[in-house]
Amino acid sequence: MAPLPEIVIRPAASGDLSTLLALYRHLNPDDPHMESGDAESRFRQIAAHPGITLFAAFDSAMAISSVTLIVIPNLTRGGASYALIENVVTHADYRKQGHARSLIDTAAAAAWDAGCYKVMLLTGSKDPATHRFYAGCGFAQNKTGFQMRRPAEF
Repeated sequence: MAPLPEIVIRPAASGDLSTLLALYRHLNPDDPHMESGDAESRFRQIAAHPGITLFAAFDSAMAISSVTLIVIPNLTRGGASYALIENVVTHADYRKQGHARSLIDTAAAAAWDAGCYKVMLLTGSKDPATHRFYAGCGFAQNKTGFQMRRPAEF
């Protein structure tokens, strides 16, 4: 019997772009296709932006799960930053194996190392299992979230 491959968690690098784009289809399958030049440019912007880390779990060279951590400087709370986790996704074939939990733990540890006083995330999911998952990761559903979407005229 062949040994199971080791899953590696690390910040994504530019060479990971194509596998990340394939992974993101598991998050939003109906998203518009992004031309490769546009995707490369956007990835460079993300990588160069202070405070953003795109963490991914890899099975060999394939991204199987990822989260984006954004650390935001702050003028309240004694200047302690806060963090946002976004784009939590796991490839359908790798779900319910603990990969997203490991990535969230990695991102939260990076936020604490950066001196953040809190980590937030929003989910659009109405599935109680998703809510239980985030609660199991240590998140408390104790605030009211609001969002504003870009109007069509823009």
